[in-house]
Formats: sequence, structure tokens, C-alpha cells
Amino acid sequence: MGEGESVEANRGGGKQTAFRKNYGCPDDDEETNGCVTFLFITLSVLLLLFTFPFTLWGCFKVVQEYERAVIFRLGRLRSGKAKGPGIFFIFPCIDTYRCVDLRTVAFDVPPQEILTKDSVTVSVDAVVFFQVSNPLSAICNNDNYIRSTQLLAATTLRNVLGTKNLSDILTDREAMAEHMHHTLEDVTNPWGVHVERVELKDVRLPQNMQRVMAAEAEATREARAKVIASDGEYKSSKALKEAADVIASSPAALQLRYLQSLHTISAEKNSTIVFPLPMEILGAYVESTGDGLRNRKGQQHDCKCECK
Repeated sequence: MGEGESVEANRGGGKQTAFRKNYGCPDDDEETNGCVTFLFITLSVLLLLFTFPFTLWGCFKVVQEYERAVIFRLGRLRSGKAKGPGIFFIFPCIDTYRCVDLRTVAFDVPPQEILTKDSVTVSVDAVVFFQVSNPLSAICNNDNYIRSTQLLAATTLRNVLGTKNLSDILTDREAMAEHMHHTLEDVTNPWGVHVERVELKDVRLPQNMQRVMAAEAEATREARAKVIASDGEYKSSKALKEAADVIASSPAALQLRYLQSLHTISAEKNSTIVFPLPMEILGAYVESTGDGLRNRKGQQHDCKCECK
């Protein structure tokens, strides 16, 4: 096999297989009718010679780099492989050919109404990329390989997603697309078609289902926010307790904290400054006032007793 044939065989991701006829009946006549074929070829050559050089222009055909030509002679597929790219020769009146494009073709799968496994109706569409890997199989084994691939993709999309839950469809699109890809590849391989990629485009939910899912997501976020806030309060309370223990161990630390608060307030150019008063001073005043009141009450009680 030459270098050009190797490149052609590897086209389509290495999925190209030998042509295998998938049509016909067991009692079909497999004889080549060599005598009749030779007779018609001879007549075609004579016609070519008599009308030379006018007919010569119709005998040479050109196909592009990305095309291949499948030639039929007297209705039978010519042995060998498809012709191209470049120029090739056909006999007038007895040879016909069909060109096949080897470039990647993309098509949209129409939105499909699918009932999921958990009885939810969704609308899903997809996009499929494919190319012809075997021109002979594409022409001989299928009447219209493009339309057949499109219909198969729509059916496969419904069959694959119909066996999955809604949560699986929404969270695991790549696995769904890969499953669909392998299913299409197995079916289209005899048609000479190689499916390169399948992608799910959009999953549309009913409006009531969207509202229910939005409410569920909002409730979940609120619950998570409350848990985070509670955890923050717990950690801040522990930090405040540790700070209070440190300040309580040193009375001078509390005074330094007061001065730091005054410095912070004054830096912001506020018109009102709150000056913290040490609790020790108030405590001494309360104690002295309390002793005086108790002594005064005791004297009044003694006076009442003497009067009686």
C-alpha cells in the first residue's frame, strides 16, 4: 500500500473498514457477464475513436482532494477502491460515477420530547459531527447516508436519555454524549460513516419544574449560609474568650486596649469620643457609697428603737 493509500485508510480516525456488501438476495446472479461487458466496452471505445477528440473531454473527470468517486460500469460496482483525488477516466455511455465528500459534516438534532426514568418530560437537542470513512459502503449500503444518520441520531437520543433520571441528565452530560456516540458508531460503521463527536446542546425543563428546582436550590443555599454563620459565631466566641482571658491576666493590658480604641476613634475625625471609664474606680465608689448608706440606715434604725 502506497503512502497516499495509507493516508486515505487512516482518514476518519482509523475507523475505515473494508467494503462489505449488505444488500442483495442469496439467489442473486454473481456472474460478471464477461462477454457482454467486453462487447459494450468495445462499442464504447469505437464510439470514442469515431468522435475523437470531442468525446474525449467527457471521458476525463476530476475530483477534489476531499472527494472520492465511486464508479459503476453497466450498473455493477467496479472492483478496487474509489477513485481520486485528481483526474480519472471513464468510458462513455457505460460508466457512471457518484462523488462522495469526505469532509466532516455537522447537523443539529431537532429538540426531542423525552420522558425520563423518573417521569419528567424534558426537551433535549444535540449536535452530531460525522464524516464518510468508506465511500463504497456509503454509496452502496445506504440510499442516503446523511438522512439515515440524522434519523438514527434523533432516535438514539430519545432511547439513551429515556433510561436516565433527570439528575443524571443534568449533571452527567458527557457520559450521555459518549454513550450516544458509541451507539451511533456501531450502527453507522456498515454504512461507511464514522461519527466523530456528539454533544448535548440544551436541556429544557417545564416552567413548574424550573420553579421547584429554583426553590430547592435557594433553600439549600440558605441552610448552608446559616451553618457557615453559626460556625463563624462559634469560632469568634472562642477567640473572644481567649482574648478576655489574656486581658484579665494583666490589668495594664486593658488600659492599653482603651488607649488603642481612643487612637482608632480619633483617627477617623469623629466629633464624638466615648471615653471608657475603668470599672475599678466605679467599683471603689460604689463600695464607699454602699457602706455610707448602710451606716445611715443603721443609725436611723437605732433612733426608732430608742423612741419606742
